[in-house]
Amino acid sequence: MTEKVKYEMMILLTEEFNQSELKTWSFNYARNLQLLSASQISIISKGKLDLAYTIKDQKKGNFVQINFSIVPKCIQALTENTRFDPYILRYLLLNRGFIDQKLS
Repeated sequence: MTEKVKYEMMILLTEEFNQSELKTWSFNYARNLQLLSASQISIISKGKLDLAYTIKDQKKGNFVQINFSIVPKCIQALTENTRFDPYILRYLLLNRGFIDQKLS
């Protein structure tokens, strides 16, 4: 069995979400991660911030940080799900296991 690796994902969502809708979206995203056998899922809302430049006609966006552990072979399915979400303007996925290993 392949070992799970820690990942960190920053997601920029459209600004149209209020706090309740943002919590619902985050809960659904965490549930999708669980369906891909992810564990140690934590979601941190960074709030609504001004963007340095417009993205898809948006001047503000909701930033969400998600930390989780998952088997690397599931990453492709995760990125496909993320890419087709109409509310996600941009996302960045980092392999924290690799970064933490390099820093120690």
